[in-house]
Amino acid sequence: MIDLTGIISITGQPGLFKIVAQSKNGIIVEGLADKKRVNVYASTKVSTLSDISMFTTGDDKPIEEIMTAIFEKEKGGIAIDNKADDKAVEKYFGEVLPDYDKDRVYVSNMKKLFSWYNTLQTTGNLKEKGEEKEGEEKSVAIKAEDKAKAIKKGVSKDSNKAKTSVGVKKTTGVRKTGTA
Repeated sequence: MIDLTGIISITGQPGLFKIVAQSKNGIIVEGLADKKRVNVYASTKVSTLSDISMFTTGDDKPIEEIMTAIFEKEKGGIAIDNKADDKAVEKYFGEVLPDYDKDRVYVSNMKKLFSWYNTLQTTGNLKEKGEEKEGEEKSVAIKAEDKAKAIKKGVSKDSNKAKTSVGVKKTTGVRKTGTA
């Protein structure tokens, strides 16, 4: 399944954004397409893609599952253009999600979904949840190796320092200004 955690859509702003950090009065996001960072205030309406779902004749289908179906259908390629003819968009969406509710899912919703998918695909943010976990395990192993190297370096640095005799205070870096 496609992992969409940390990717958001902001009402009134075109495109998708990735959450970078929290600020004093909102969040700092980075545009996926232009890589510009913007402060989004707490009063702005923000939707995370992992929380969005679409109506079907049965239970609602999370957008992650729909994007996974598009990814499998296109073998990782780009989906239909969101500016295509309405009939073509409906036909394509029917192939991806055959049991969608035709009364409650509008063509504009389908076009927005395809626009989001194509944006994620072109920016390289379409990652499966399993791939990310493997990457995290590798990065944890690399961090552990770096930590071990740093400890070894610290030990070797300490052994190279000049030893002081017992009872004598080390005054390196302390400025002597006279008698007290």
